[in-house]
Amino acid sequence: MTMFEKIYTPLILTAALLGISFSQVSSVKHIAGHAILPLLMVMLTLTFFQVPRREVKQAFTRTAFTLTTLVINFLWSPLLAWGLASVFLSDHPSLYIGFIMLMITPCTDWYLVFTGIAKGDVALSTAILPVNLLLQLLLLPVFLLLFAGTGGIVQPAFLIESVIMVLFLPFLIAILFRLLLKKTPGTLKSLQSGSDPLPIVFLSLAIAAMFASEGRVLLENLSVLWIIFVPIILFFLINFFIGRWAGNFMNFPESWRTSLTMTTLARNSPVALAVAMTAFPDRPLVALALITGPLLELPVLAAVSQILLYISRHNR
Repeated sequence: MTMFEKIYTPLILTAALLGISFSQVSSVKHIAGHAILPLLMVMLTLTFFQVPRREVKQAFTRTAFTLTTLVINFLWSPLLAWGLASVFLSDHPSLYIGFIMLMITPCTDWYLVFTGIAKGDVALSTAILPVNLLLQLLLLPVFLLLFAGTGGIVQPAFLIESVIMVLFLPFLIAILFRLLLKKTPGTLKSLQSGSDPLPIVFLSLAIAAMFASEGRVLLENLSVLWIIFVPIILFFLINFFIGRWAGNFMNFPESWRTSLTMTTLARNSPVALAVAMTAFPDRPLVALALITGPLLELPVLAAVSQILLYISRHNR
């Protein structure tokens, strides 16, 4: 776990607080609004650049694990998120969107750290990472339009344009950059490892810019964060038991069960935030809901990793 990954939660919270402070300066608000999109595009280009392509092929050699993970992450979890959002957030459309965006995007980074702590199969978890990333890029707009596309909450044309700008364009740039460096694998590997902390840095800058742009609105609505607390905790609790049940049902070894539990619990707030801050610029509560997610998620993952470590030792 890099230094930036260890301080991810306090870093984004600090970025948000700095942004809110600068939002009180009227000249900053306009400049910050124009800085959000470029910062997000750089962040995601760096993120996609770091994903090794060979791991996509490796994931499909473990067919049973891959299929089980994909069913939970891209069929069960979206339905669970929609159900919880409908029960708890139907009167708060911005929180509804933010919650669904968070819960339909599986994590592609820090869950590996907690998988290692819990003695899961880190190599197996790493192999599924790029598949999770690619599928969420394709399915995020589909799920959003399906679960939140009624009543004018989500404008399909604007959402598709935002996804293209924020996700697919950086993805293509990263592929082109990798192709240019294909003949110099040493340089490619060095750049990939050297750029490790940069996505978190640029995400923090984008969050600071977003809050600087919309800080006054957010200060007026901080009380609504308590509303989203219950569905987030319920999502993690339910998926913990679903992941354990699925691993037992498939008769996976304990290390695989641990990997399955962690990859179906952890969520990808950076990708969801990137889309939210461009697709919903006039709905700052969407982004606020997404920032609340990791503030709760990291302590949950830390606790779950210890529970799974205890189970693993007890079953030996």
